[in-house]
Formats: sequence, C-alpha cells, structure tokens
Amino acid sequence: MTSLQAPSRPGAAHRLAALAADALGGPLPVRLRAWDGSETGPADGPVVVVRSRRALRRLLWQPGELGLAQAYVTGELDVEGDLAQGLRAMWSAARERGLRPPRLTPADRARALATAVRLGVVGPPPAAPASQARLRGALHTRARDRAAISHHYDLSNEFYALLLDDTMAYSCGYWTSEDPGARPEAAQRAKLELICRKLALRPGSRLLDIGCGWGSLTLHAAQRHEARVTAVTLSREQAAHVRDRVRERGLTDRVEVVCQDYRDIAGGAHDAVATVEMGEHVGDAEYPAFTSALHRLVRPGGRVLVQQMSRGRNAPGGGPFIEAYIAPDMHMRPLGETTGMLEEAGLEVRHVESMREHYARTIGAWHRTLEDDRESFVRLVGEETARVWRLYLVGGALAFEEGRMGVDQILAVRPGPGGDSGLPTAAPDWYEGL
Repeated sequence: MTSLQAPSRPGAAHRLAALAADALGGPLPVRLRAWDGSETGPADGPVVVVRSRRALRRLLWQPGELGLAQAYVTGELDVEGDLAQGLRAMWSAARERGLRPPRLTPADRARALATAVRLGVVGPPPAAPASQARLRGALHTRARDRAAISHHYDLSNEFYALLLDDTMAYSCGYWTSEDPGARPEAAQRAKLELICRKLALRPGSRLLDIGCGWGSLTLHAAQRHEARVTAVTLSREQAAHVRDRVRERGLTDRVEVVCQDYRDIAGGAHDAVATVEMGEHVGDAEYPAFTSALHRLVRPGGRVLVQQMSRGRNAPGGGPFIEAYIAPDMHMRPLGETTGMLEEAGLEVRHVESMREHYARTIGAWHRTLEDDRESFVRLVGEETARVWRLYLVGGALAFEEGRMGVDQILAVRPGPGGDSGLPTAAPDWYEGL
C-alpha cells in the first residue's frame, strides 16, 4: 500500500523572500535564513539571518533603513560572515538589478499583511533600542545641540582611546604612503601638520580651534608650531581630556580650553580659525550664520580652514541610522554649496582638496581596531553599542569608497585692505616633507 505524503509547508524564509520580492520588484539578492531554520536564496550570496520575529515587527513599524538598523543592533537580524562584504554584495546586486520599491496596490498590501499574520509578526511596536538617541526640543537650539554632541562624543573618553590612535584624532587622516602597513597615527599627524601649514602658523600665531575634539590639532599647533590656541568644544568629556593633556605637556601658557557653543564665542582677530569635521553638526538653516562667525572671528588677511564631510549631488548622505544612532541632527551638502556659503560670508576660497579615499582608509583602520579587540569594546560599552559602531564604521567606509560621501579641506582667507589675501603667488609648499 502506498501512502501519500502531504507537501511540506513553506518555511518562514520562503515566505519572507516572496514578500521581499514583491516589495523590491525583484528577487532578494541574498540568502535568507529564518528563526525556524528554513533557508532560501542564492547559495553563493551573503547570508542574512533573521533570528527573531521581532526583527520583522520592527520593519512593519519602521520600514526601511531605520527598522533594519534597529533589528541589527539588537541582534535580532544579522549578516553571517564579513559585514562589509555582505553589504557591498547586497548594494551591488541591488544596483545591477535595479531593485527599488514599486508602488504597492491595496491587494499587494493585503497579501503582505496576511503573510505577516501567518508568520506571527503582527503586534505592537517594539521599544527603540537603548542606544538610539532621544533628543527633545526644537532643531539646533543650544540645548538640543549640546545633547546631540553629548550623545556621540560623551560615550566615554576610554572608548575613544581604545578606538583611536595616540593622537586621539577622530577625523579623516592624510595617508602619505600606499604601504598597507602604514600606521593610522602617521596619517593623523600628517593631517595635523598639513592643516597647520595651510594656516601658516608661526610662533605666537593666534589659532581658534572650533570643535576641537580631544585636542589633536590644538596640541599639535601649540607644541610643534608654538601657536597660542583657543580650543572650543561642546563636550564636557572632551574639554576635561584636553585640559589634562595640556597640563601634562606643559602647554597651559599657550592653550585655553573653553566648553561652549560656537555661537557664544566672543572677540575675533585670530590669525587663523580651524574647524575640523564640526560643520556637519551645525545644521542647514544655521550654516550661513556659522560661516559669518568664521569671517568675524578671523582677522583681515587671516586664514580659515574647514575640513568637512560632503555628500554626492544625487546621494542622500547621512541617513536615518546615522541620525538616530551616531550624529543626531547632522547635515551634509554637496561641496559646492558649502564653498558658496563661505564666499557669501565674505571669505575667499583659495584651495580645496578632496580626501575621500583617505577617509575610507581611515575608517577601515578604526574598524580593524574594533574587530581585533572586540571583547574589550563589549566590556566597556556593551554588545548593542559595539554592534552600532560596527554597522557605522562598515557603512561609512563603503559610503566613502563608493563616492556617496566625501570629505574636503577648504582653505579660505578673509581679504585684507585692497583685497590682499596674504598668500604667496608661488606654488604652495605645504606638502613638502609630510
């Protein structure tokens, strides 16, 4: 007697893949493994592991990047193997196949809801992960800006000391060697020296360092160039760290550390003003006032250097994950818009240098440090925050690598009497010997 076997029901992975294909307008370019052990998708593709129905519930309530990020940082969703290779493969496949969300009909939405019910996904929205920023108040008020800066930079000085090199420079380095074994601290020192040379610092030069971070530029300018530096930060953790390093190096007669908003900086007549990757936090509507402050704070004939991230003309820059977990309220614009605002403030842009590839390499070094000593990071900040930083560094490196984001050094001057720029007519020598 022959017994008839009922066909097996499709697993959760198969149902999810079909749902994703409808949502994207094409097959999912990854292999999918669900919480019930079912798998589907290309055998040679990266494996996305959905460990919990909660990951899908997040996507129901927060469709797109933010929901995916929430599921990843909580561990409800994972990418098996190398995350960078997985993201690169997924984005490449999406571009090649032209995958994009189609307009869903009411019938499509009804089918999606029915699938969600069968999978046991429907329910109240899960609470946001603890690592997600929670800011209150109107955009770019002083109180909100202070909270936004604190969310990122006050994670702890110990965390950044573990992640960064001895310079404690948390910005794009300047790599002068193609040697894959070149050290990140050498790239950071080359960047600091390049900035000081572009600003033509001399003994006694008055430098204003807006958004000084952990004092890498301040200390380099005061120690190597004997400049008199006013270092400004909104972060109390950073200010305390810089003051300690100033005392340790015997530079208290050359450096003043001020914990305040750039809008509250009084005076002016500095020989040079530098702002290294701080302008992204200013905000779009507030940026013209920021450039006006740069003009006011430097003397006629003085120089201003802005190192700042940008986005491609047709690229979004930032994004929901960055704004929710890393740099709340940040804003990036195409390079040309920033130089235009500097010029409208009365500054003359004299030199622009793209450092996009340098940032991909810099972030790659930070990511290797995170992975090589991951247990120490987890002990310090917890598993969830460690996953936030893995996703941030991997995604950031890819964004610079693929040209969706850039970073530039912009050198400007406040013209003196008769339009004198104070710059020599000969070719600049600031690259020699770096």
